Amino acid sequence: MSHRSRIWLPIVVLYGLFFYWYTDFGGPVTEQEISQLAESMRANGDDEAYIDYITTFFQEDTGRQFLIVNNIDTNDSPPSMPGVPADANAAALMAVYMEHMIPELLKRACHPVIVGAAVYDAIDVMGISHAESWSDAALFRYRSRRALLEIISSPAFRGPHDYKIAALDKTVAYPIETSLYIGDLRLLLGLFLLIIGLLLQLWLGGKTPERK
Repeated sequence: MSHRSRIWLPIVVLYGLFFYWYTDFGGPVTEQEISQLAESMRANGDDEAYIDYITTFFQEDTGRQFLIVNNIDTNDSPPSMPGVPADANAAALMAVYMEHMIPELLKRACHPVIVGAAVYDAIDVMGISHAESWSDAALFRYRSRRALLEIISSPAFRGPHDYKIAALDKTVAYPIETSLYIGDLRLLLGLFLLIIGLLLQLWLGGKTPERK
């Protein structure tokens, strides 16, 4: 096997495995999956209007990845919650929620893209009341709507989600499908592996002449 083959074959295999894991090839969610979600939400006591609102989001699935934009304002005086000190602040309550969510996200190739604290009140607000002040913002990538459906339909989701609700004074979260997303890990990893491959090829090619 030539130097070139020994370099590029592992790189192509590695990237192919990552691409397969990071991309949902299952297509849009099915009516059966949506019905199961609705049953789960009813069992949890969710309002029928809210169930209809959420299930419509899944009925309009395109099968593509999407991002959820989160504007967050934490609660300065959150209520007491079981399992944490009575004086636990919003960050401690949110940590309980994220301890559950991060593993569920990562195993489905979903992850945070941007997380940060606000450094000033909103610079531009129009047509929205009580939207001047936010404490944090976050952007999360989801492999597909199916991945989100699997997370929120799990019975284990309800308990940790209560800690998130307790930690927040207000929040706005909405999904977007990207037309430009240069932070896509498939692109970044592909460029990184390409650079590594070219450097190895240059190094090995200069070190040992390739046999003909």
